[in-house]
Amino acid sequence: MAQYSAQLDGVFVALADPTRRAVIHRLGRGPTSVGDLASAFPITLPSFMKHVRTLESNGLIRTVKTGRVRTCVLNRERLALVDDWLANERRSWDERTDRLEAFVTDPKEKHR
Repeated sequence: MAQYSAQLDGVFVALADPTRRAVIHRLGRGPTSVGDLASAFPITLPSFMKHVRTLESNGLIRTVKTGRVRTCVLNRERLALVDDWLANERRSWDERTDRLEAFVTDPKEKHR
């Protein structure tokens, strides 16, 4: 469980930055080169590469170098970590609100 938590923490850290979220969004449409990705942002290429390294080190993207071109590819399976965590949280929230609703609407509780 601790390893799962550390992985999830890394994914959330990577997704905390709006530039990195924009990169993930763009890669959702398909692989593209680092140069094409970087051109959409008003930052230097070395600064942009820090974002790429953060996404890559947390498993959200893979990069492949062919000649002089480095291409980024989204790792959709890694996003499943977030989806699984959110699904578990939703179940917990639903159970709690169901219990609250039962408590509030139960006629036996109103007479106490």
